[in-house]
Amino acid sequence: MWHSSIGNWNGSEPAVRMRRRVFLKSSALAALSGLAAMGKGARVRAGAKARVAIIGGGFGGSACALYLRRLNPALEVNLIDPVVRYASCPMSNEVIGGMRTMASIRVTREGVRRAGVQVLGERATGIDLAKHEVRLDGGHSVAFDRLVVAPGIRFLPQKLPGYTRAAALKMPHAWQAGAETLRLARQLRAMSDGGIVAISVPSGLMRCPPAPYERASLIARYLQRRKPRSKVLILDANNAFPEQDLFTAAWRRLYPGMIEWIASTEGGAVLRVDPAAMTLYTAGGAHRVAVANVILPQAPGQLAPDAGLASAHGWCPVDPLTFESTLMRNVHVIGDACIADAMPKAASAACSQARQCARAIVALLAGREVTAGNFASVCYSVLEPAAAIVHRAEFRIEGGRILRIGSQVSSVASADAERWYRRIVATAFNEQPADTPAILGLSAASAQSRLP
Repeated sequence: MWHSSIGNWNGSEPAVRMRRRVFLKSSALAALSGLAAMGKGARVRAGAKARVAIIGGGFGGSACALYLRRLNPALEVNLIDPVVRYASCPMSNEVIGGMRTMASIRVTREGVRRAGVQVLGERATGIDLAKHEVRLDGGHSVAFDRLVVAPGIRFLPQKLPGYTRAAALKMPHAWQAGAETLRLARQLRAMSDGGIVAISVPSGLMRCPPAPYERASLIARYLQRRKPRSKVLILDANNAFPEQDLFTAAWRRLYPGMIEWIASTEGGAVLRVDPAAMTLYTAGGAHRVAVANVILPQAPGQLAPDAGLASAHGWCPVDPLTFESTLMRNVHVIGDACIADAMPKAASAACSQARQCARAIVALLAGREVTAGNFASVCYSVLEPAAAIVHRAEFRIEGGRILRIGSQVSSVASADAERWYRRIVATAFNEQPADTPAILGLSAASAQSRLP
């Protein structure tokens, strides 16, 4: 699980990584004169078919491809991602907690293909800005007039002493849905009753900030029914978390005495790990646990820094009107990797950015002025089969920044979360997820029997 369309492990891959970095940096330098000549709103040459390439086929990249085709069906749109069946991070906590199957969060690329997008199941290995080409691992290249980079995140295990590739097998982060989701779910099912499940939450920017606390809720639900003498321990490098009042009230009501949260000021930040001893060390002492879910610090997918799209603080600065990189012309960055000011790093935010980015690209290719649209994000945190928390927010561009103009947090039925999930999968991938146990009307026991 240490790879995606742009790579996730930031450990020792010196030969391959160095070759790719040298190529990307040299091609970026070679492109400077060409970029200066093009101009920010350059039109496609007369009579030519405009070409847009998109690297990364998650929610943001796939949604952008679909929006581009809807706005201008004459565009040639190439979506580059080696993952054939994408597993969504939204609802993956329900897989871990035993409420749904892994199949129910997987989507294909067929809906995107039906929309006329060329889906290339290969890995992007380089960007040649001078030639306006993306180099692929198959040895060929894809030409573009505009490029969208949606690389998602990578993990920074080197920031946590003791966390190696071997440690990942015993202490999975499960923050990229797929193999690690299943690994963590199986570890929960294999543990003895009475054990402690630790969730380590990092500081700094991360994908879906409320998700660790949703995960704690759903793991507690599983333990309550299957291993009632066990508990969940949240070791947090932060001193507060999103929707904290609603989460803690729900924990007292639904899972009394089962979830303990330790803030950073109380010794909650994990300083190092010992996977052989299944021990996490904090300023407050050593915590030996049965299952350790160690969520790692995060940064943009490796292609972003390799190509020079990330600034000194690690994330990708963009013009909020177009999502064009402020470091590279004709290259747009959307989703978790970009700096979108007040917007969270979440699937719904990525889809909202994808819409504005697509509108901007269509206008720029035609030589028209780009108009500003509003943005929105919706984040559901499921607490148990009947209840969830929803955080809705709206944003607009003002003074060259994306500002929050309103938000609302409330408790809702978890069926609302299911309906939202089906809508956002349709928006991003032009298909519907597989039926879930809840939709099929299965009992809780039947749903459990379908789990890996």
